[in-house]
Amino acid sequence: MVGPIPHEHVPSPLEAAVATALGGQSIVLVGMMGAGKSSVGRRLGQRLGLPFADADTEIEASANMTIPEIFATRGEAEFRSGEQRVIARLLKNGPQVLATGGGAFMNAETREAVSAGGISIWLKADFDTLMRRVKRRQDRPLLKTPDPAATLRGLIEAREPTYALADITVESRDVPHMSVVDDIIAVLAARFNVSIADEAKS
Repeated sequence: MVGPIPHEHVPSPLEAAVATALGGQSIVLVGMMGAGKSSVGRRLGQRLGLPFADADTEIEASANMTIPEIFATRGEAEFRSGEQRVIARLLKNGPQVLATGGGAFMNAETREAVSAGGISIWLKADFDTLMRRVKRRQDRPLLKTPDPAATLRGLIEAREPTYALADITVESRDVPHMSVVDDIIAVLAARFNVSIADEAKS
């Protein structure tokens, strides 16, 4: 259901208006592993004509290790410390679309940095959707447990109250990613009170 990403996309008047309204702010996607932050974020950046950054990819590049390797050799605490530093650095590059790891928004300092430099969007997906998606991949260190489903339920329960602090919540459903992108653009347009009519006047 991923669907192809068009190679060239010229932002529509509404998309351009939303990108302009951001000023120097970043759009920061938060939520559970499997919520679609990277896939949706890449497409959202393309639609708005903004660069896309994936915090996990940047962390791996900085450490010259994969995230599972960082967890295995350095532990979660050191990973979270590095994650905080990388996200703070990336937020200086706005406007952009930034996808963060599932645990990033749990860090109070990261939440403050996101609030200061961006608009946070929680991609909220239900347990069944998340479980279907994460089962396809073997690179989730936090799910390397005897009962991954129970672990995932525990993480959802622990994290959702904090994700709910995000500026905007958008449902991540089992639909093509572009449909979720459409939802995000519509919500941002309403938040900034921009419309195609407004853009036509400028």
